[in-house]
Amino acid sequence: MHGIPVLHAEGDCISRAWENSLIELHKNGCRIKTQYDKPEDPASIDATMVITILDPTKEPVIHKDFPGGPEDLQEYTMEVCEGIKDHLVRKADDPTDTRWEYTYHQRLFKYRAPTLGPFDQIETMSRKLAETPYTRRAQSITWKVWEDNDCYDPPCLQSIWCRIIEEENAPVLSMNVRFRSNDAYKAAFMNIFALVQLQKQIAENVSGKIGTPVSLGRYCHLADSYHIYGSYFHEFEGRFLNALDKRTFEQRTMRYEDFREIMEGARPGILEKSRTMGR
Repeated sequence: MHGIPVLHAEGDCISRAWENSLIELHKNGCRIKTQYDKPEDPASIDATMVITILDPTKEPVIHKDFPGGPEDLQEYTMEVCEGIKDHLVRKADDPTDTRWEYTYHQRLFKYRAPTLGPFDQIETMSRKLAETPYTRRAQSITWKVWEDNDCYDPPCLQSIWCRIIEEENAPVLSMNVRFRSNDAYKAAFMNIFALVQLQKQIAENVSGKIGTPVSLGRYCHLADSYHIYGSYFHEFEGRFLNALDKRTFEQRTMRYEDFREIMEGARPGILEKSRTMGR
């Protein structure tokens, strides 16, 4: 192939699909520099990646080797799905405001354009799907062309697209997600986990509008640049790759249901922590 390789990974559950994507990337990705490299850093491993998760709710959901723990996963999911850190976003018209450029929740649920908005894109998607399940127009975007082309930290997540088909006379909601840039090892698992929770949220919202249960179909994750930074190759190889030979898949993963109570129990502390951030 000429140029950046296009790679594919698939799995029956989140943990297996993410693991397969890292193996495929490490094996067949190309070497390329990044804008964040120090002079001594090796080039990153990079590719365009398409990850298909056949059943996003199937256990085991959680991979033990993602860089974080259950509470980190809960906090990030609340950030994306509930907006617990939206108050940390800077005012775009104040050059002295050095807070965050965005949160995904703010861009998806409170998208603003000059003189317009806020737009709840997730509610609009849900309404469109309830009215016409097979519509191709149920989409949410994050990019603000008037801001993000020149800001220091533009959003990596670019769009979410959903569509519903009937399987055995029951509605099934599939979701496509596109990232322009995705740290394969240190971010992608948490991104996927949180966005699957958003997929559930959309399905539940549509279900409430049509009065019929809507189940989850496959989740497709497309990253234009899916990469492992050269600066942490040793960590990746030592923690992730070595575990493939030393532990079974069951030993490398854990059931979400076994940790759900712990993760939910962490909510009050996470909320309090978020409230005090930025003060």
